[in-house]
Amino acid sequence: MARRFMALSDVAETLDISASQAYALVRSGELPAIKVGGRGQWRVELDELEKYIQRQYAATRAMVESPQG
Repeated sequence: MARRFMALSDVAETLDISASQAYALVRSGELPAIKVGGRGQWRVELDELEKYIQRQYAATRAMVESPQG
């Protein structure tokens, strides 16, 4: 069975950003996540991470293609 969720540390590693930057993405709502367990650890669904990445590609593409980009 494939993994469905990732810890924020894994998200940070995947995106090559710091753990605090990954947490900021979650807190801002840019990257949907859930809290699980008694300690309230954040988990990001793999599909949501992929959607976030695709949105970033689209935003970057739009910026590059714009006359002011």
